[in-house]
Amino acid sequence: MNPRQLIHEKVNDKQLNKNLEYVMYQLQGNRKKLISERYGDWEALREEGKKVKQNALSRLPELLERFEKNATANGIKVHWSKDNDEANEIILNIAKENNINKILKGKSMASEEIGLNHYLEKKGIKAIETDLGEVIIQLIGEPPVHIVVPAIHKNRFEVGEIFEKHLHVERYTEIEDLNRVARTYLREEFHQLKMGLSGVNFAIADEGAIWLLENEGNGRMSTTVSDIHVAICGIEKVVESFDNAVLLNTLLIPSATGQSVTTYNNIITSPRKESDLDGPKEVHVVLLDNGRSGILSKKRYSASLRCIRCGTCMNHCPVYHKIGGHAYGATYPGPIGEVISPLLFGIDKYGYTLNLCSLCGNCAEVCPVKIPLTDMIRDLRNEKVKDNKDDILGINNLPKNNAERKNMEIFAEVATNPKKWQRLMWFIDKFAPFGKPFAPFINGLKQWTTCRAYPKMDASFHKKIKNMQGVKYE
Repeated sequence: MNPRQLIHEKVNDKQLNKNLEYVMYQLQGNRKKLISERYGDWEALREEGKKVKQNALSRLPELLERFEKNATANGIKVHWSKDNDEANEIILNIAKENNINKILKGKSMASEEIGLNHYLEKKGIKAIETDLGEVIIQLIGEPPVHIVVPAIHKNRFEVGEIFEKHLHVERYTEIEDLNRVARTYLREEFHQLKMGLSGVNFAIADEGAIWLLENEGNGRMSTTVSDIHVAICGIEKVVESFDNAVLLNTLLIPSATGQSVTTYNNIITSPRKESDLDGPKEVHVVLLDNGRSGILSKKRYSASLRCIRCGTCMNHCPVYHKIGGHAYGATYPGPIGEVISPLLFGIDKYGYTLNLCSLCGNCAEVCPVKIPLTDMIRDLRNEKVKDNKDDILGINNLPKNNAERKNMEIFAEVATNPKKWQRLMWFIDKFAPFGKPFAPFINGLKQWTTCRAYPKMDASFHKKIKNMQGVKYE
């Protein structure tokens, strides 16, 4: 299914729209309430978070090397991967060396990014998700619809049907019962756990430690019950100190779920020591580049690497509310996805996502680390059509839209010539209403009206001004 068809399908999926609207407004309300009640100066906190992340990005090579040095000294094995192929191969080799054919996973968007599950499946290794949302979508073969709440598009009745069909249980609709079914399903898997995998929220250079945030306890199980723990960490997740990580954590959790703190905070500094009662015998951290260095080198877009993956830009995006994450066709949906997906994977592949934005500015307004997402989306749109193109991945593979260029040149000429502009306004005022019945047959209007109402145009501004001549204002 091509992107246009997929988007059209999601726009018209009434159940999806209903599910998203309910949860999105709930997340928005939780965030707003918590910030107003608990935080004295949220904007100052955002500014500090921005500085912390920007400082870390400006010193990224230094901090990565410091993290590797300190983590290695702690007994953690650090691996470097330039792309998804190398990252997948590293994880596969760790599994093979230990005769492992099954991996239990905590939540990790980086593993989605590199296609780890499918890669391991082809190699005869099963990767089982343990996050409740990930369990639901894995059962039906779907990717996450949201970077924080991956099954947000399914209500409890739909989840009950999924569990009934795939786990062969009675159909339940109450949340407590659904949680019990998931726990029962996963408990047997945890009993056999030898290798667990997780993502990383913060990698702390000064301590050589990683910090994982979660609410369900599955992440702690995956990282402590197993003999081997592998963590996939995007290189942009590195910060200098625990103080920096605490500040960012304080911004992340309210923005993501409207909580002040997550139920579980897992800070991992080393493999199991002799005096420890639990924990893995081996801890591996795979540092993933996969295009991030390329983004860092682009001054206009490097701030996108400040993202702490809270998902609040999606929660406040009116377009995401209507179509959900799958319509973007990329690992990272929503406003942040519109920026990093073209930059990471090619603007020729994901440039169409840049049109899934009204430029309302909500995303930049709520971003906890002040990423100017709206500006970046507009700049990337410009990259697609300008003559002097920047070094954006896939930019030279884009087809030239000569018709669009010519139309914009004509518009610019008319819009900068007062007489031509007035004639155009006169024409619109007289004939625009007649365009509505013919819109499905006129190319430009046909595309516009497939997903929008026919615009009501009022071009009588100059006439109104003339009629007001002589009017005096008190």
